Formats: sequence, structure tokens, C-alpha cells
Amino acid sequence: MIEPTHMSSKSNNDDERGPGRDNERGVATKTRPKTKKPSQYRVLLLNDDYTPMEFVVGLLMGVFKKTQEEATKIMLDVHQNGIGVCGIYTFEVAETKVAQVLDAAKRGDHPLKCTLEKA
Repeated sequence: MIEPTHMSSKSNNDDERGPGRDNERGVATKTRPKTKKPSQYRVLLLNDDYTPMEFVVGLLMGVFKKTQEEATKIMLDVHQNGIGVCGIYTFEVAETKVAQVLDAAKRGDHPLKCTLEKA
């Protein structure tokens, strides 16, 4: 025999403490993993005894968007110290700038070397 069940005037969905908690209000939050900043790389010019200083200054102004003064300072660093920092960029940007420098040097028949290193 089937026994009758007790019916209440309040449904489970109306009872916020009961199993049907449909009436709860709040903000659903999802924890996001912290995004890591991309690694930075220095683009370096290496000195040689053949590439004209004017070519290096023009390259720094064209590829790296340096002012005449900034380009001259970097060129002098390269000339006096054997190496100079052209800028610090994400890997993809640094890699592209190195390729642009090497391509321009090759087109101008200059042995200028350029590389990148982790900053």
C-alpha cells in the first residue's frame, strides 16, 4: 500500500536552506590563474671595424625608432665598448628587429652583427 506524503505550502525551491537553493543570489566568481608577463630580451649591436658609423645611426633611427641623439649615443657605445643595447622587447619583437638589422647590413654589404639576450 502506498502511504500519502506530507505536502508543505513552501516548496524546496523557496527554502534557501534546503536542497533546492534556486533563490540564492550572489556573484559567481571564477578564479583565474595569474598571467605571467612575457620574458624580455635585449637587442645588442656588436662592433666591427668596417660598418660606417652613419649607417649604424641610420639603422637605429629606422629599425628602433631612436632619435638622432639616442642613436648616436648607442652607436658610440658600440664603437667604444664593443657592444650596445638597442632596446628591450618581447622575444618575437626582438627576433624581428635582429632580422631587420641583419638584412639591412647584408643589403649594404656591411658585416654588422646583431643578437639578442634575455634581459
